[in-house]
Amino acid sequence: SVRVFVSFDREHDRDLFERILAESQHAGSGFEIVEHSEKDRDESQLRRRMADADQLIVLCGEHTEESDAMRAELDAAREEELPCLLLWGRRDSMCTRPMGAKREESMYTWSREVLREQLAVAGRHRRTRDALARVPRHQPR
Repeated sequence: SVRVFVSFDREHDRDLFERILAESQHAGSGFEIVEHSEKDRDESQLRRRMADADQLIVLCGEHTEESDAMRAELDAAREEELPCLLLWGRRDSMCTRPMGAKREESMYTWSREVLREQLAVAGRHRRTRDALARVPRHQPR
């Protein structure tokens, strides 16, 4: 199961978080939410909360580009080398990407199938990263 940190606009998109939380609790979802957006006092606190995640899921709504907190979460995830998945949160609305999102990063339609496929990629990334961490490094003489 892929462990995820969910980033969302706390002021406007709590319903999106409730939706993904419910989805994570279905058998066979392939992911568990280990942390989510909260009001962090500082960057080190945010990084500690992100430490157990394998993936950042960004729930994009109409006001995402205005959220400084989401930008901070995205920046911290990148520095921690967490893969980032941007999900289009509202079918009937023009959703925006968080400030700092890379131009080449796609925003995916939110469906159970897309989420499962993209999280499988994160799982492979985690296994590769963990395997590389176990490889002994030669020290130059």
